[in-house]
Amino acid sequence: MIPPSPELLFGAAAAVLVLSLVVGFLAWRRARRRRPPDTTAAPTGAADVGSTGPWVAFRAGLSKTRQLLGGRLRDALGRDRGLAEWLSELEEALILADVGMTTTQRLVAALRRRPGLDSPEAVLIALKDEVRALLEDDHVHEPDTKPLVILIAGVNGVGKTTTIGKLAHRYRAAGKSVLLVAGDTFRAAAIEQLEVWANRAGCDLVRHQSGADPSAVVFDGIKAARSRGVDVVIIDTAGRLHVKINLMEELKKIVRVIGREMPGAPHESFLVLDATTGQNTLSQTRLFREALPLTGVILTKLDGTAKGGAVLAVRSELDLPLRYVGLGEGIDDLRPFDAAAFTEALFESSPV
Repeated sequence: MIPPSPELLFGAAAAVLVLSLVVGFLAWRRARRRRPPDTTAAPTGAADVGSTGPWVAFRAGLSKTRQLLGGRLRDALGRDRGLAEWLSELEEALILADVGMTTTQRLVAALRRRPGLDSPEAVLIALKDEVRALLEDDHVHEPDTKPLVILIAGVNGVGKTTTIGKLAHRYRAAGKSVLLVAGDTFRAAAIEQLEVWANRAGCDLVRHQSGADPSAVVFDGIKAARSRGVDVVIIDTAGRLHVKINLMEELKKIVRVIGREMPGAPHESFLVLDATTGQNTLSQTRLFREALPLTGVILTKLDGTAKGGAVLAVRSELDLPLRYVGLGEGIDDLRPFDAAAFTEALFESSPV
């Protein structure tokens, strides 16, 4: 028998080594996919699971809005003129940045009442103070109840189901058990998408078949949450066209069913809005507020638009707190709204 050549032995050994590395890599990937969410984060509430602090995240997410607003501010305040001219130019700059007429006039009126605005730098500092004061809301406190029932609403295409998945991930990262309820039974794809997010976030899902009564799904979801001792229940609803009266009535029915099964619930009712629609978010919110006891707004796609000024209009004209903002497509890119971080990020790199 002829012994194998050294070249053949070397080739066989190399093949075995490569195969071992491939098998090891595939095992490592499977282990990572099955790894449960980290529950060592903040002990209560939805954790800030992102890898960066609030200011860094807002700075990146607001780059398009900041670029637009910064240019407008440089044009408005970059010349040596008097306060009246500065404020007039500033008013136009804010309107063009999609802040809205009503909110812009409110900000400019506040600046007119301030003494000592004798330079562009002083005007800009005062504007930042007024914007931050406008956005802050010290009255927002998440109810301490179990289960915490959160109802999510919004029109088609705003990223509602994705937002629910990201919100579930935040609570799971904070060590909370989460149950998702697929109340959007009008689209089979919505149920399937929510199921994907439930698996990704590591939480349970209550669902019925497509076309089922949404209120029946919600009823079963609340019953299941109470029997299982779940910490947080997040209820999806159909992407309702806000001009459809029958769909709004269905939303009211869901709220009644929740309240009968658990008095005081839903504890939070969030409206998801698309930041790219700018001032159109105001009309959507007004109509949804007629059907829902809204407790806050979640603004998505803020990173993809130069219309971030609409944030100020939502807070000022609708008197609703901004609870979360979407600053990217990653699972960690849904961030609790931070007025200070937002304001600093909005005006950073906007020198005069």
